[in-house]
Amino acid sequence: MTGRQASVAYLMKRFPRLSETFILDEILGLEAAEVRLRLFSLADPREAIVQPDVAKVTSAITYLHRNGKVVGAAGGANPIDTVRDAVDFARAHARVFRRHPRRYGAVLLYVARKRRHMSTLKHLVEAGLLADAVEREGCGHVHAAFAHGPASVAHFVHLLTGVPFSFAAHAKDLYLSAPDLLGRKVAAARFVLVCSSSAAREMARIVCSHPEASVRSSVEKIVLAPHGVDVDRFRPRHGGGDGDGGGRPAGILAVGRLVPKKGYPVLVEALAELAASGARFHCRIVGGGPMKEQLSSAISAAGLQDKVELVGALSQQQIADEYLEADVFVQSSVVVEGGDRDGIPNSVLEAMASGLAVVGSDVAGIPEVVSDGSTGMLVESGNPSALASALSQLVKDPSLRRRLGSAARERMVTELSREACIRPVAERFRQALEGASAPSGSAGGDSGGGLPHSADQSGAARFAPWTDGGVQGSAGATHAPLPGAPAGAADGPAGRRVEVG
Repeated sequence: MTGRQASVAYLMKRFPRLSETFILDEILGLEAAEVRLRLFSLADPREAIVQPDVAKVTSAITYLHRNGKVVGAAGGANPIDTVRDAVDFARAHARVFRRHPRRYGAVLLYVARKRRHMSTLKHLVEAGLLADAVEREGCGHVHAAFAHGPASVAHFVHLLTGVPFSFAAHAKDLYLSAPDLLGRKVAAARFVLVCSSSAAREMARIVCSHPEASVRSSVEKIVLAPHGVDVDRFRPRHGGGDGDGGGRPAGILAVGRLVPKKGYPVLVEALAELAASGARFHCRIVGGGPMKEQLSSAISAAGLQDKVELVGALSQQQIADEYLEADVFVQSSVVVEGGDRDGIPNSVLEAMASGLAVVGSDVAGIPEVVSDGSTGMLVESGNPSALASALSQLVKDPSLRRRLGSAARERMVTELSREACIRPVAERFRQALEGASAPSGSAGGDSGGGLPHSADQSGAARFAPWTDGGVQGSAGATHAPLPGAPAGAADGPAGRRVEVG
């Protein structure tokens, strides 16, 4: 089984995506930590703008779909590629069946009993191709970058082959996943990475309220692993910002996809109030997305055409330059109908590393990094007047901006640099590969070996298995939120969840 110890099969949904720089950063960080990776993606997004750092990735990547679309995705596809995909999937499933007939049959029975959804069948089809590749290439562990589709595919690979797996949970993939299925994936995984204490609380709640005892006992597998930021790329400009200190208007910057959970309509309302107060500013909103026309109309209706600019999507290098030109960063996130919300937006970490004063909503993971009055300012989510008031203070007071920005930069350097955050994650992957010679669990498959039930307990204290308050793992482990995070911070309504396979 020595071949299985060679590499981690790292599975994504679509790669590379402009808006998912945290995935690219994690891959580069793991490669720098000398973790051998074999990258897989369900599809190639084929976006017009690609992060230049993608060229630094040295690990080989395979796309499971030739036509750039996941199974069942809307839109046109090359019919020849679709037929070739179908042939590839069929041949891979046949090889997996020949190697593991008992496991394969047990998986089909499991699907018939507990996962009778179209999305389940799609993920099983994709899992057959990945399982075949994982075994042929000797990957010793599978890691899914998200808790929804990729984790379902990785779970099936584990059931089909016995190769252990893990997955990460961030925001939408956690809050909009079906709790019953998510709990079963946690129980089957070797460990589960979550990027914020608020996400860890939600994951622990789902696991501990699951009807199956085997799921409830797996809460210690939840591992807090915040995303780090490249503190060398994102640095303060020399001299600091001086907008509206009697010279130029203050520069306000917002970065993120133009989607509802970013709260941009709230920001536009707040900027209208700020303009009415006589404050001098110019706001740049960087990002692309489906709300562009709606926001453009709202900006025009508020008479802010000369003060607010929709810049569009930019690369990470271009965004680093935007931080250097800004005086204030704003993150107006909200919890939308259905429960979707941000985790800890990478843009907040980048702005703080760049020495900017940050105004953020008191929602999800933002209060875990933005300490009100210390490393930034927090306002009530969805309250444009409160947001306008905080922005007004920062626009008019350069010394306050410098104090908050300096403290924010210090926190990123000492606690949340990419190197510091990736180190314990890399160690977990190394330990997973060391233990991969004994396949974990079984779906009634061909071998009876198994890994220990709980995840390994080593590593930095901040990355130990997570618990909070009355939610505690069977091993009795305890864990505090990220340094500076408010204890028991409210996360908003749990919201509605949909089955994602």
